[in-house]
Amino acid sequence: MTVVVERTSGQPKPDVDPEPKTRPELITFGVVVATPLLAILAAVPFAWGWGLGWTDIVIAFVFYVVTGLGVTVGLHRYFTHGSFKAKRPMKIALGIAGSLSLEMSVLDWVATHRKHHKFSDKEGDPHSPWRFGPGFRALSKGLLYAHMGWLFETERTNREKYAPDLVKDPDIQKLHKFFPVLAITSMVLPAVLGGLLTWSLWGAATAFFWGTLVRIGLLHHVTWSINSICHVFGEEDFEVRDKSRNVWWLAIPSFGESWHNLHHSDPTCARHGALKGQIDLSAGLIHWFEKAGWVYDVRWPDPARLAAKRIA
Repeated sequence: MTVVVERTSGQPKPDVDPEPKTRPELITFGVVVATPLLAILAAVPFAWGWGLGWTDIVIAFVFYVVTGLGVTVGLHRYFTHGSFKAKRPMKIALGIAGSLSLEMSVLDWVATHRKHHKFSDKEGDPHSPWRFGPGFRALSKGLLYAHMGWLFETERTNREKYAPDLVKDPDIQKLHKFFPVLAITSMVLPAVLGGLLTWSLWGAATAFFWGTLVRIGLLHHVTWSINSICHVFGEEDFEVRDKSRNVWWLAIPSFGESWHNLHHSDPTCARHGALKGQIDLSAGLIHWFEKAGWVYDVRWPDPARLAAKRIA
């Protein structure tokens, strides 16, 4: 898979797509953000009382893992950065898994993230927590904006400019077209499975609560924490031109994405946690896919390159 950020011939394309986000889209963003958040707040008393069973736990866990790795391995390391090449069935599977996260379609996710890397923590970055300045009040406002406030901007990152390779890919175009169907499937399927496994409407309802609402809320906030927390707090092991940092306690729920400092130092590297003790579950899955022959040309860490960028 060849990653191209923008075309070099013809008239330069604007950063912002001429078609802004519509009011129904913004309302949908609001529902997707607010409803799972309310579910997370209700989760503890709900579980303490009578609303959590082993079926709910298994369904929520499986959907969290599949959609979370769809984001980290698929949307991020493969489609955005080309950290490895994938055979067509794997490409489609990763696109579907990433789309089921309800974060964005493959095209919009990739375009936004490539723009983030181009302007990381500078003017033009879609979600930098340093947007309003370094002071306490400004940074507090910036953290909230970077976490989820940026989702409500009407401007849309230009797909033609930042993801021209994917725009020309018919498989990705189909995934983009059917994104609403995949999103609805991601919301409905846990309830269907819960109802069938328990053969009850109550089983469907609790599976929807845990496997849809709580799962989506947790995954979204973990993903958004990489944009916010990992650009303000944590450790810096490698030289970067921005504020990207490593946050160890997010490593497992983010499947290794919170080793964010190396990622910004070497964006196309397939492993983000390259130092001793840095657990990177996404890299482990990529390694397994490579052994199975489903992916190839994986860009694993190069010791010389790491040493050159390592901060003494």
